[in-house]
Amino acid sequence: MRAWVVRDPGPIDSAPLQLVERPIPVPGPGHVRIRVAVCGVCRTDLHLAEGDLAPHVDGAVPGHEVVGYVDKLGPGSSRFAVGERVGAAWLASTCGVCRFCRRGDENLCLEPGFTGWDVDGGFAEFMVADERFIYALPASLDDETVAPLLCAGIIGYRSLRRTELPRGGQLGLWGFGGSAHLTAQVAIAEGASVHVITRTSGDQELARALGAVSVGGSSDRPPVPLDGAIIFAPVGTLVPEALASLDRGGTLAIAGIHLTDIPTLNYQEHLFEERTLRSVTANTRVDGEEFLRIAERIAIRPTVTMYGFDGVNQALSDLTHDRFSGAAAIRVSGRSPRSD
Repeated sequence: MRAWVVRDPGPIDSAPLQLVERPIPVPGPGHVRIRVAVCGVCRTDLHLAEGDLAPHVDGAVPGHEVVGYVDKLGPGSSRFAVGERVGAAWLASTCGVCRFCRRGDENLCLEPGFTGWDVDGGFAEFMVADERFIYALPASLDDETVAPLLCAGIIGYRSLRRTELPRGGQLGLWGFGGSAHLTAQVAIAEGASVHVITRTSGDQELARALGAVSVGGSSDRPPVPLDGAIIFAPVGTLVPEALASLDRGGTLAIAGIHLTDIPTLNYQEHLFEERTLRSVTANTRVDGEEFLRIAERIAIRPTVTMYGFDGVNQALSDLTHDRFSGAAAIRVSGRSPRSD
């Protein structure tokens, strides 16, 4: 099979991902093999390719917004049938026994595994996955629509819940890419007023089209105090700006796995009056299941730029340079029969 691997992390415009031939993987006990149809492109893939996140395995295959069809069952696997459409997301495994797993916080597991970082992901024609950590997908959402939901959507949803936004509250979003433009739709459907701060004109236009009540550039602040806010851009200097925009009792959530350094905070200006700063770490499977149900109910409308399988490096470069709005995904293959 063909697969894109990270050999030597470096600047994305140096094309650090290489296309190689590998044997088609064989699923182990409790696992399934997936013939990949579409794989979304996430900023975490970019961080892995450029070395911001150190690879956990040699020659890792990125990609963790995977839509495909079950192609082969491993021993003891029974949750899905061959031919079923499934989705694989960022969380690939947990230990199930640590104190965090036992209390239902599996996103904080002490020994987690992540798709495209610890195990090979979806920038390949086939991948294997633990059947307990993949999702049945809503039939009403096609492959291109559902792919970005599997990380950008899920992590945005968890970030929204971490803000504890009150009903009808004022929500600020810093950055308006793949995750933010999905989160905005959920928040608006739930009655929030959404305010967007983003630097590119295309993203500003998309924010207005989706119903944001105010849209500003990178040096602007929302016109009203915020009940909650989320930073999607991996830029630590935005943290003081967002905190200063919160109303009393407001909460700021940081959505990304990687963030540049945060400048010194002033207690009176940024945190006093019960303002809260929170990180967001991965997600639970409950988050994913809840979000997919909501996405189907509100008929979520991702904006997705599609690339062919040979265009992985180009897609990541375009992500870096803000050449598209919304999300991006790779068309790997169409639906195909079993290969064994």
